Amino acid sequence: MIFPEDLKYSKEHTWLHIGDNIGTVGITAFAQSELGEIVYADLPNVGYSFGQGKVFGSVEAIKTVSDLLMPVSGKVVETNKKLLQTPTFINDDPYGEGWMIKIEITNPAEIENLLSAEQYKLNINQ
Repeated sequence: MIFPEDLKYSKEHTWLHIGDNIGTVGITAFAQSELGEIVYADLPNVGYSFGQGKVFGSVEAIKTVSDLLMPVSGKVVETNKKLLQTPTFINDDPYGEGWMIKIEITNPAEIENLLSAEQYKLNINQ
């Protein structure tokens, strides 16, 4: 299973790519594999703000629905509209086409609470 080194990870299986003060958020390949085939993504509208660890949306797999938790506090500046038509991007490319939202990071200090790729691997293998 792949865990890109340039991302930060939450214990709740979301990833964060940081560019300037904008973060791109998605779910990890591990989360996707545990859920199975994702058939629907419920994502927030632009302008909504969420605190670290708060629910910002959900994904629906064939047999379950799972909440999505924010890796850091932020305000939604973009939603991946492609997922509304093709949620399987999350299954096929969770770190690329399957990204979910872009946020303006409102508390950069919270990034310190996230895991490196190596720490995340250790966390899921416990």
